[in-house]
Amino acid sequence: MKLVPVVVLLLAPVLISCSSLTLPLDCSDIYNHNNRQPSGVYTIYPIGATSAVQVYCDMTSEGGRWTVFQRRMDGTLNFYRPWDQYKLGFGSAAGEYWLGLENLFHLTLEKKCELLVDMEDFEGNKVFARYSSFSIDPESLGYRLNVSGFTDGGAGDSLAFHNGQKFSTHDKDQDSSGTDCAAYSVGGFWYGNCFQANPNGVYCWGAFNPEDECSGVEWYHWKGFHYSLKAISMKIRPVQ
Repeated sequence: MKLVPVVVLLLAPVLISCSSLTLPLDCSDIYNHNNRQPSGVYTIYPIGATSAVQVYCDMTSEGGRWTVFQRRMDGTLNFYRPWDQYKLGFGSAAGEYWLGLENLFHLTLEKKCELLVDMEDFEGNKVFARYSSFSIDPESLGYRLNVSGFTDGGAGDSLAFHNGQKFSTHDKDQDSSGTDCAAYSVGGFWYGNCFQANPNGVYCWGAFNPEDECSGVEWYHWKGFHYSLKAISMKIRPVQ
């Protein structure tokens, strides 16, 4: 009788467990593994086994499976931050946060993605904007935004204005304006000249006067330039 080496027998359970272990790239992978998982905070791996990061997974809106990469909800987090923080991410997935441009680039590189932008005002009204195609270019190209295929959920299309723009922060001005739009708008975004959407602006609690020192969390085609939203979240999922 041929003997199996003891070391192989000892390693067998480890080899089996490793072969069956699949790290989720995004919230869609988590949903597909168990479609009864509720919305909440989960760990994903956008750039491989060493890239663990916590995100909020929306498992209910428009069919679920959404990986949230930007969320404002109560004004507790300052979004006026430098390039390195927008690149790597900041905040907490349980509250307000930005996932990070590098993570977002890899998520949209690995799979063809769509985008959902959910919004709420201080009167309790909720609307959304949906885009059938969303991706960003690598850092060497300024994390340029590529977005198209708009579907109106009551919000109007304020993101088309930003299509094709590089990402800008107050310390890395890459917009197409003579103004430093990130500094002017007190945020970080794919600014052009300068914005119709400013989800990372200053949290200003509703309507404000033009002379107020506030840039606002704004979506022009829904509430105009002088209303700061109560909540906004930007989320992606693979196109089926």
